[in-house]
Amino acid sequence: MPAQNFDIAILGGGLQGGLAALAVLGREPAARVALVEAGPRLGGNHTWCFHAGDLSGDGAELVAPLVAARWDRYDVFFPNRSRSVDTAYAAVTSERFAEVVEQRFRASPRALLLTRSPAVGIDARGIELGDGRRLEAQLVVDARGPKRFACGDRVAYQKFLGLELELDAPHGLTHPVLMDARVPQTDGFRFFYVLPLDPRRVLVEDTYYSDSPELNAPELRAQVLGYAARSGFAISAIARQETGVLPIPARSMGAPRSELPLQAGYGGGWFHPTTGYSFPAAVRVALHLASSFGRSPFGPEWQRLCREHGKQQRFFAFLNRLLFGAFRPEDRWNVLERFYALPEPTIARFYAMSTTATDRARILCGRPPRGLSVRLAFETGATA
Repeated sequence: MPAQNFDIAILGGGLQGGLAALAVLGREPAARVALVEAGPRLGGNHTWCFHAGDLSGDGAELVAPLVAARWDRYDVFFPNRSRSVDTAYAAVTSERFAEVVEQRFRASPRALLLTRSPAVGIDARGIELGDGRRLEAQLVVDARGPKRFACGDRVAYQKFLGLELELDAPHGLTHPVLMDARVPQTDGFRFFYVLPLDPRRVLVEDTYYSDSPELNAPELRAQVLGYAARSGFAISAIARQETGVLPIPARSMGAPRSELPLQAGYGGGWFHPTTGYSFPAAVRVALHLASSFGRSPFGPEWQRLCREHGKQQRFFAFLNRLLFGAFRPEDRWNVLERFYALPEPTIARFYAMSTTATDRARILCGRPPRGLSVRLAFETGATA
């Protein structure tokens, strides 16, 4: 079977793969772009969120059609501190994501979108599909997700279970709750996350920063329903369930490789090592692929992007070592409570992976959070 030829072939129809395709086709409508997804639909079963400060002007323009809900601020709650942060926050649902990307491909006659198409191989020149077809391209991108991420030194995991709830009565929320840590601190730092998607629909997640990847779905489901009941939500139905177990690396993943296939997305290490957010990095990579279309993507701009990403990674990996190596599991919430006393611009740059030297000093210096154990830090190698 002869190979099909493209300008760019992308394996993985999740956030990174879809954003890359949108960025390239938005800049070069006649580009021959192939996007290959193993699952039945693009985007899987996810809700992606980002802060307004995460994106540049071009990035904001790229993702604007994807946004399903947007709020002008968000709240955080801890045992000794509550705060509203006046930073806009937005959500992208997998349904909206798939709709927009599929629409773009329908409007691009030289582009090819494949779902239900598992790949059996990928190399510098193309993608081998399970049905025997081969897609060859000048640029091959591996944009598969967290399951492809190789981290030999995993300090911990972020794991969660979320339920999208339909309600009999309006919930009354006007903006999200990003962290409600006023709950028993079992299995590490724990908090609930609440997104009011519309007046009678809300996403509630039970999230843990844990030393273990084990996720007891029935137990967490019961915990989410209990929290929703205590919050006064009159549940009529469970529309959707979402789970995730994400690695929290203790060491920098190193500079992304400048070779084909280009490693992008979560599997390529393009994510926030502490929060698990991947939106800012995914947008930066997508915009770079679009701006370098038709030439090597590994030029000076790619090297600059990788250097900055690596610098931020090293700092956040160090924070991970402190969080999990210098505090007992039940004391870790103190770190985040202290963090949310910082200036809003520092918080915004933290989430955007664009911290300055001053930001990093503010995060690390000053009165330490309660529960910090120097002895434990040295025993675990947290300061190394």
